[in-house]
Amino acid sequence: MQLGTRWTSGDAPPAAVPADLHEQIAAVDATVPSDGLGQPRPRWTLTWLEGRPVAELDTGVVVRREADGRVVVGHLDDDGLS
Repeated sequence: MQLGTRWTSGDAPPAAVPADLHEQIAAVDATVPSDGLGQPRPRWTLTWLEGRPVAELDTGVVVRREADGRVVVGHLDDDGLS
């Protein structure tokens, strides 16, 4: 695994994040509620597994590119997403 980069949910992904992941990352970000108490938003971590990008939110949500090129969204607790 190659370490990538980190950024805050709701911010534009850094240039290192492949463009084909942006739409799904934005969709996940839209579901993260604002915290009325001022707590920071969760952060994304981009890593590379078997040469494919994996963006993981601190909440356990994962956006990744499959071997066939599809971009999928899941959760670390889902079968097959670990």
